Amino acid sequence: MSSDREKLCLVSLRKEIEALGYRDGDTLFGAPYDMRHAPPPPGQPSEVYSDYFARVKELVQHASEKNQNKPVILIGHSFGTRVVLDFVNSTPLPWREKYIKHLFLISPAVPTGFTMALTHLTAGPSVFPVATVPFMELRALRRTFASSLLAMPSPVAFGDKPIIITQRKNYSAYDIEDFLLALGFSAEETVPFVKRVLPTMLNVEAPLVPTTYIIGTGIQTSEQLVFWEGNFDVAPENVYGDGDGSINLVSLLAFEKELRRQQNQNNAPYKFVAIANATHSGIVMQEHLLRRVMNEILEANR
Repeated sequence: MSSDREKLCLVSLRKEIEALGYRDGDTLFGAPYDMRHAPPPPGQPSEVYSDYFARVKELVQHASEKNQNKPVILIGHSFGTRVVLDFVNSTPLPWREKYIKHLFLISPAVPTGFTMALTHLTAGPSVFPVATVPFMELRALRRTFASSLLAMPSPVAFGDKPIIITQRKNYSAYDIEDFLLALGFSAEETVPFVKRVLPTMLNVEAPLVPTTYIIGTGIQTSEQLVFWEGNFDVAPENVYGDGDGSINLVSLLAFEKELRRQQNQNNAPYKFVAIANATHSGIVMQEHLLRRVMNEILEANR
């Protein structure tokens, strides 16, 4: 599953799969989504995602029926992992067991969040580059996306460590609502974070189907944002830690720990693969890294 931007990242992966004999619309299918929207917490309505998940479910069943009723392999990258995981968890367990052979979560935009999500709200969205427009001028657009709040750093991963640092006040993962207000969000505009995002940040739900979780590590990744003068209209100074260049390792591992616990508890096959010196996008674009990913896919498909 991928957004328009992620399609660019997945071109190399698609070519590798096609080189094995898979064909678009026959044995290979895509399920693009609109990244402006955010999958809702369980039990909460979402017209966009209710329709999308229904169409994906039909696509999975169609793919299976078209191929001798074999179960399918689902692959998600970046935000697509969040979408595919929420899709799987929206289906009844008997349906999953019948139709899903394996789930791949590659460089996931984990529900435990990451610091770069805050940068998108302050310095602008580097993930939506427009050649002639500075990131800062895209900031207002990014703030209108429901998905912009979905990846806020979670206390589950970041605890009470300061993430945003100013001369007068620091903000931890426990203070995201206050930080949004400091950015100029109205109290009404923070309601989606409190009502829809926060519950998903605090509750990881494993898919309970065979799953491989693949991440990159060893890349300098922004871990703290410093706005010393308290001016959130300028780009921050960054304090770096480990990760894949976009997602913090501390969050990737917090999600992995809970995913592993639930999968093992329910006897659902699970594998974790960490690839050194692999960036968020490079993991599915650079030849030597992509080879590692393909080896895992081939192993699951044997």
